[in-house]
Amino acid sequence: MEHIKKKNFALIGVGGFIAAKHLRAIKETGNNLVASFDPSDSVGIIDSYFPESEFFVEFERFDRHIDKLRRTGTNVDYISICSPNYLHDSHIRFALRSGANAICEKPLVLNPWNVDALHEFEAESGKQIYNILQLRLHKSIIELKDKINKAPKDKMYEIDLTYITSRGNWYFISWKGDIEKSGGIATNIGVHFFDMLIWIFGGVKKNVVYIRERNRASGYLELEKARVRWFLSLDSNDIPGAPRNGKIRTYRSITIDKQEIEFSEGFEDLHTRSYFKILSGEAYGLKEAKPAIEAVYTIRNAKPVKLQDQYHPFCKKISSG
Repeated sequence: MEHIKKKNFALIGVGGFIAAKHLRAIKETGNNLVASFDPSDSVGIIDSYFPESEFFVEFERFDRHIDKLRRTGTNVDYISICSPNYLHDSHIRFALRSGANAICEKPLVLNPWNVDALHEFEAESGKQIYNILQLRLHKSIIELKDKINKAPKDKMYEIDLTYITSRGNWYFISWKGDIEKSGGIATNIGVHFFDMLIWIFGGVKKNVVYIRERNRASGYLELEKARVRWFLSLDSNDIPGAPRNGKIRTYRSITIDKQEIEFSEGFEDLHTRSYFKILSGEAYGLKEAKPAIEAVYTIRNAKPVKLQDQYHPFCKKISSG
């Protein structure tokens, strides 16, 4: 793909894990990183992409630098946001007030009403807010959506979603373990799966929670075209058949009518593809992000109920454990 005019980017949260994908995407789309910010100074990865970029550990100085660039004629076209979830809303607003478009990691915000308020910010600023929904760009997921679209309209699919990604004690000490800051496990590690399923199978008609603990959650989503039993966990002991030697740390499975959907590969360049989409004006914004935010907000605030007819099979193991 060709990119005609080089754009100026700034990045908030450059010390985080996901920031590397954004640095790579900015580089591979032929653009320039003029400044970045993170309270942590463990950001040597910048050298691999933009060693000349300015870097700040204090937000006030980063803010002043972005304002100085704008006033001296160096516009920052996009601000990429990789900060903790609870700061996304504030950092998106900062980007728009600075005259830049915002590119934000998932979840875009923690609460549905934040999305509504951001619509007003877009209208006032004339700038756009984009959400990274990279699973929508995965080849296997696109093929699945096309297949579902061509199937009989009244067909209901039976889906089991299982995602176990082991995390150590550090997770619960960090902001990710604080439900007020991360939104909890369903928001922090589940939102991109829920977005993908809603995108393919339609809006949420029913949302039931059976388990909601600090390290695992499970429930039932009824979508327009699917009944989804889901289970999310940070505990390696929940991985089926895993030897207790710590070598197997992640388990991911999505079955549709008992058929496994294979998408274990093809993730390497999805952020770069997302950036190309954004730069060409074809990206996902507030409207596309909101349904999944509403779903995980409901999960976070719902009172767990006893197991009913539709529940993920792993629930029995947890309930009896």
